[in-house]
Amino acid sequence: MSALAAFHPGIAAWFGDRFPAPTDVQERSWPRIAAGEHLVITAPTGSGKTLTAFLWALNAFASGASEPGATRVLYISPLKALNNDIRRNLIEPLGQLREAFLARGETFPNVRVQTRSGDTEQGERQRMLRRPPEILITTPESLTLLLTTVRGRLALSTVETVVLDEIHSIVENRRGVMSMTPGGY
Repeated sequence: MSALAAFHPGIAAWFGDRFPAPTDVQERSWPRIAAGEHLVITAPTGSGKTLTAFLWALNAFASGASEPGATRVLYISPLKALNNDIRRNLIEPLGQLREAFLARGETFPNVRVQTRSGDTEQGERQRMLRRPPEILITTPESLTLLLTTVRGRLALSTVETVVLDEIHSIVENRRGVMSMTPGGY
């Protein structure tokens, strides 16, 4: 049985149009993610880890299991450049999914992706709190700041999926100590 069998038919069709087959990490991870297991996935670059982490969350939007209008996916990486790449790499598939679903006579929900870091302007940060994106990509430091405010905690209270990327960069240095300290939240 293919790891794609549990996906919404529109998601599975989109995947099949773009990739010959799921990678080994996807075959092994998706059934476990679908079962609600918490996973630590380690695999080489180019093995499909990012798509592994995000596709089930996108499936939840497609199937109606996750409602748009609140932050459902939180992606955390200490590397701002990676965060910006992840955002760009999600925008294209989201557009493709909208088109693929439309061609099937279905609607893929409007899933917004935004990044928040020390470089994010204050006005944009406030807009994110008023209208949180469905997928929030952030750094440990920005997450820490979000957790220190009532509005930030409220915005994050709807999160269903957390992706920690490049975790080795966080735990190997003092930066990880700051980010991992609860600080009374």
